[in-house]
Amino acid sequence: MMKWILPVTLAALLAACSSSDDSDKHYYQLPDLPAATAPAPAATAQVAQRQLWIEHVGVADYLNGTGVVYQTNDVQYVIAKDNLWASPLEQQLQQTLVTQLSRDLPGWLVSAQTQSNDQEVLNVTVTGFHGRYDGKAVVSGQWTLTRDGQTLTQPFSLQLDQPEDGYDNLVRTLAQGWQQQAAVIAAYVK
Repeated sequence: MMKWILPVTLAALLAACSSSDDSDKHYYQLPDLPAATAPAPAATAQVAQRQLWIEHVGVADYLNGTGVVYQTNDVQYVIAKDNLWASPLEQQLQQTLVTQLSRDLPGWLVSAQTQSNDQEVLNVTVTGFHGRYDGKAVVSGQWTLTRDGQTLTQPFSLQLDQPEDGYDNLVRTLAQGWQQQAAVIAAYVK
């Protein structure tokens, strides 16, 4: 009788150790924030006069993982293991940028796919998109707009106060910073 107890016990222990407890994991998606300004009324059968192709939104390597990033001091960053992006951060940033620029640029066709040869092209590199030890949320990087053979490159660096502690509030504050930067980009595109 003792011969089968040891193998069964070992198998049960191995199964318990190998199963991961996902109940402590939290997944985050950037929220769709209300437009900062009132959207223009939709016109029926309106044809977009101008086109903006968001060719690429890239993030720094340390932001490219699944964990939300938090800066613990002036030189150290922690990538969360239980507070994760629900989908890749690059993808979320590009999708929300398309949505926000579409709102801010009425009469424009804003797309993540090329539409024609006669379009403006936007590329964005995000070097900071994280929380910080002093209660700030950091959104930084640079964007490049190419129009009529001319290229404009503009750096950006936002440090927003996070109203409350916690990852939920951090993600909301980061989304607000991204929306603010989208409004700046829209002003240049116009």
